[in-house]
Amino acid sequence: MKNFEERPWGSYTVLLDSNSCKVKKIVVNPSHRLSYQIHKKRSEYWVIVSGEGEVIIDDKSRQVTSGDFVKICRNEKHRIYNNSKTELVFIETQLGDYFGEDDIIRIEDDYNRI
Repeated sequence: MKNFEERPWGSYTVLLDSNSCKVKKIVVNPSHRLSYQIHKKRSEYWVIVSGEGEVIIDDKSRQVTSGDFVKICRNEKHRIYNNSKTELVFIETQLGDYFGEDDIIRIEDDYNRI
């Protein structure tokens, strides 16, 4: 299992990969954001560990900071944007039928990965 992955927006580290869940530590660099995306086979639960940013779920936006919790259901469009000057770190727990990266359906992407 490859634990650490760099991405154009930052990086993630897989902390746990089992048949029932996958857990990642995700770091979003300042002024970067993940793609606006959906998942067909999983839901996600995010706990903001440090930093602050903006979460968008189905076109509704809210600010998040350390200690906040975000629930993303299957088929909900979502993204997180680090609109601060420091790293945004959160723990993502995925629950569902499948946890592969090919379950990412990108709607918008700053890095031309659609």
